[in-house]
Amino acid sequence: MLNKVSASKIFDIPKFYYFDSGNDYSGSLNDFSYKIITQEKIKAMTWHGKLCSAKAKIEHEEEFERSQNGFDAMIQWLEKQYSAI
Repeated sequence: MLNKVSASKIFDIPKFYYFDSGNDYSGSLNDFSYKIITQEKIKAMTWHGKLCSAKAKIEHEEEFERSQNGFDAMIQWLEKQYSAI
């Protein structure tokens, strides 16, 4: 069995190279949901509930530089959003 290491201490999020390859990612923990979209920048959105991002009321949204430093800042931002609930 492979040992998958997450980029986050709280969420099961792939490492930066996953996003630098142009992939998007979404997940949830308890009632907290998030989506990460990769374009020229990395965009992170959060909301509460089990609805998908297209149907949910997005509560917080932030863009980050598409780099390892920007990715690390996005992870910290997501963890802070979760800790604020």
